[in-house]
Amino acid sequence: MNKSILLIGSNGQVGTELQHTLASNYRVIALARPEIDLTHPDKLRQIIRETQPEIIINAAAYTAVDKAESEPENAHLINTVAPQIIAEESQKLGSFLIHLSTDYVFNGNSHYPYRETDSTNPLSVYGQTKLAGEIAIQQNCPHHIILRTAWVYGTYGKSNFVKTMLRVGHERSEVRVVTDQIGSPTWAQDIASTITQIIPQLTSENAGIYHYTNSGVASWYDFAIAIFEEAEKLGFPLKIANIIPITTPEYPTPAKRPAYSVLACEKISQILGTYPPHWRQELRLMLKELQGKSL
Repeated sequence: MNKSILLIGSNGQVGTELQHTLASNYRVIALARPEIDLTHPDKLRQIIRETQPEIIINAAAYTAVDKAESEPENAHLINTVAPQIIAEESQKLGSFLIHLSTDYVFNGNSHYPYRETDSTNPLSVYGQTKLAGEIAIQQNCPHHIILRTAWVYGTYGKSNFVKTMLRVGHERSEVRVVTDQIGSPTWAQDIASTITQIIPQLTSENAGIYHYTNSGVASWYDFAIAIFEEAEKLGFPLKIANIIPITTPEYPTPAKRPAYSVLACEKISQILGTYPPHWRQELRLMLKELQGKSL
């Protein structure tokens, strides 16, 4: 009988992709709000005990980075308390836990890609609550993989940078984009594929923290230019004529963001047997998939 997987956050960018990549080989219990609400600890415990999964994948999070600054309690409940409960219940069941985390656990002062062992120092409530969630998992469930990723975009989900740029580019002739924040744009489908590939290799020896992003680096400005160039080739309706580079101080936000959050992916590459594909190549594939779908 196929292993049972409880997928929490099944309607998000990565969660939706996971439903597709896992369906043929596993019995997936896919839950999202309102069926499962990470702000209600007792209900969360009850669902895990009732479903008794062999593997739990937590693809849910409070990801509204700026809003978290004014809603720290909600961010704490979803990003810290819920992962602790999931870890505790996973440990009781003897399940393996796979949990998605973020580059925002780092402060961005590095000039070299962050390794899994590098010191964390988040700048925002979002980053702080995600780091606290990682620590809670490490303390309560030794059989875990924490997969940090960054700059996620995808075909599914309500909003992401690619969809936002396509909407803006359709409506306006000019857009201002930050050029002094550097990272690695990452396609949600690649994250889901990576998780699906590592599930057969889940062992206590392989437990721990891993980094996964698409390879290559870009600023948000570089990313925006690539989006418009690739979208134009594919015939997306665009009015955009000017993409203006600006600095972070010119675009103030409630939450501070790391200036450099490139993640080193050597560790996960050893498990996968291959290095992640380049972000621009994957952007092209995502846009082809997005064609004809509503933004």
